[in-house]
Amino acid sequence: MTKKLKGDYIKNTMLINLSMLIISTSGVLGRYITLPPPITIWWRCLLGTIFIGLFCVVIGLDFKLKARKDASNIIASGFFLGLHWVTYFYALQYSNVAIAMLALFTYPMVTSLLEPIILKTKFRLDHILFGLIILVAVFFLAPSFDIADGNTKGVIFGIISSIGYSLRNLILKNQVTQYQSSMLMFYQLATLSILLIPFLFVFKEVSMLHQWEAIVTLALFTTAVGHTLFVMSLKYFSVSTASIISSLQPVYGIFLAFILLDEIPAGRTIIGGIMILATVVIASLRSYKDH
Repeated sequence: MTKKLKGDYIKNTMLINLSMLIISTSGVLGRYITLPPPITIWWRCLLGTIFIGLFCVVIGLDFKLKARKDASNIIASGFFLGLHWVTYFYALQYSNVAIAMLALFTYPMVTSLLEPIILKTKFRLDHILFGLIILVAVFFLAPSFDIADGNTKGVIFGIISSIGYSLRNLILKNQVTQYQSSMLMFYQLATLSILLIPFLFVFKEVSMLHQWEAIVTLALFTTAVGHTLFVMSLKYFSVSTASIISSLQPVYGIFLAFILLDEIPAGRTIIGGIMILATVVIASLRSYKDH
């Protein structure tokens, strides 16, 4: 590896880790915000659309799409992003930050299985193995698999969220080489702002005024900044590799929950987290050698 390639790899790895640290604030904010998840996500998307739209205008980005197929892909990615966010916030409400975030991170395994099918890439046994290790870690999260148990519900919603997240990233993979990441996020958030409107009539009596600071932080910092940086990082890594590296997100999220919410993970949760962290370190080293 040349000196320049080594420098680029370090810079890109720092970029994806920064995005993960920012995105991990969603766990703390999701626990703090008490609104129904569809309403929280609608506000998140509406405000995020405004913030990112203004940013795109200021820097002079062209909003024009090159092909009709691109519009369909971006709309589909927006739908799956919404599935990911809404179910993730339900997981946070039913359980806690540690369980919800670690359950979500079954998505590297899901991605490893779906990427060769959707993007026609070669199956990589190591990625599948890393994903399976992370999946095993999830079994340490729920003390029982009783559907009435809050932690079990958190795990189930977290796994559904992981499927939505995987599909969104895979659909976007071919778009990030053609369009600016900010523009892609703008269209995804705008799509979700429209798709979630019916929920405003389902939850009529809900007001966000008493928690507007947290919702604005979620929209501006976590969404507009964090997810734009993550989409940008997909230019430099395969989706599976990015998924595995980003498994550090639960570690960041659990630490923030401990500091800000005084949530102390149970022993089983800590074991699962250690398994995930060890998998990420090994996967990152292998990815580094591939470059």
